[in-house]
Amino acid sequence: MQQSFGDLDCADCLSWLERQGDPLPKLKRLIPWESFRGDSKGLYKKERQEKRKGGRAPTDCIVMLKILALQDMYKLSDNQAEYRIRDRLSFRDFLGLSVSDEVSDAKTVWLFRERLKDGGLLSGLFERMLSYVNAAGFRARKGQIVDASIVEAPRQRNSRDENARIKSGEPPQQWPEAKRRQKDAQARWTKKHGRSRYGYKNHLSVDYQHKLIRSYQVTDASVHDSQVFEELLDPSNTRAEVWADSAYRSAKIEAYLTGAGYRSRIHRKGARGQPLSARSQEANRKRSRHRARVEHVFAQQGERLVRTVGKARAAVKVGLQNLVYNMRRFVWLVG
Repeated sequence: MQQSFGDLDCADCLSWLERQGDPLPKLKRLIPWESFRGDSKGLYKKERQEKRKGGRAPTDCIVMLKILALQDMYKLSDNQAEYRIRDRLSFRDFLGLSVSDEVSDAKTVWLFRERLKDGGLLSGLFERMLSYVNAAGFRARKGQIVDASIVEAPRQRNSRDENARIKSGEPPQQWPEAKRRQKDAQARWTKKHGRSRYGYKNHLSVDYQHKLIRSYQVTDASVHDSQVFEELLDPSNTRAEVWADSAYRSAKIEAYLTGAGYRSRIHRKGARGQPLSARSQEANRKRSRHRARVEHVFAQQGERLVRTVGKARAAVKVGLQNLVYNMRRFVWLVG
C-alpha cells in the first residue's frame, strides 16, 4: 500500500532536508531568537489592551520576526510568505508551528513590519545580533572594508515638473491622496557604470576576517558614498586598516582617518591629465585583493528591489536584509 503524506515521519523528512543543505534547521538551532524578545517589547501594547476586552491574542513577536527572515531569505512578498508557510513543512518547523496551527496572513505580516518601522526597533535587533556574535568569539578583526550597493525601487513615471517638485520636497499639488500614498517621493536616481538606477543605497562596513556587517546606513541613491563614510567606521575593530574604493578618496577623508588613528587603504584615483603612476596602479591591485571581500557580502545578498513606499519602509527592508545576512554568516562560521 502506498504511503500517504500524513503517514510520513516529519523528523526524518526534516533531517533529510538538512542533509541536502536546507539552512533553516541550523538557523532555528543556532540563532538566539528568544534574546530578541526584549527588543520587541511594546510592539503589541494595543493588542494586549484589546485582548483584555475580548480580542484575539496577537501572533508571537518571535514567530513574526522569523517570518520576516523567511521573506528576506527567499525573496517573498507578504502574500507569497503566507502561501509558502501554509504549504511547506520546513517553514512551519522553523516557525515552531504544527500542521494545525493558525498561520499569520499577509496583512498581519505587513502590520508587524510597520510596527518595527514606527518603533525604530530594527537597529536594536541588529545590535543584539552583533553582541551575540561578539560573545561567541567572532569580534571584528583585521581591519574593515567600507562600500555601498544600490537597492532599486520601482521606477516612477513622472513628468519633469513633478520630479522637480519631488526633489524640492513638495509632492505635486494635483496628485490625489491615493496617488501620493503609492508614489515614492524619497527614492532618487543615480548613475552607475553608465546605467541609470532608481532607489536607495545600502552603505556597509564589514570586518575583514569574518565578513560580518558591523554597521550600515540607508540613504537615497543620489547620496555619494563618501557622505556617510565616517558614520560607518567601527572603532572596535582590532586593526586600524580601512579599505575602500576610489569613490571614498579625498583629502578630507584621508585627514580624518589619520586624525582618528586609522590607516587608509583607500584606492588612489587619477585626475584629468594626471593618470595614475605604475606604482599607484600596483598598490591599487594589491588593495583590491583585500577590498574584494565586501563584494562577497553583496553577492550573498543578491540583487534587491524594495517595493515599499518611502525611505523609512525601505530602511526596514534593507536593515532586515543586513540582519539576516549576519545570521546566516554566523551560522556558517559556527559550522
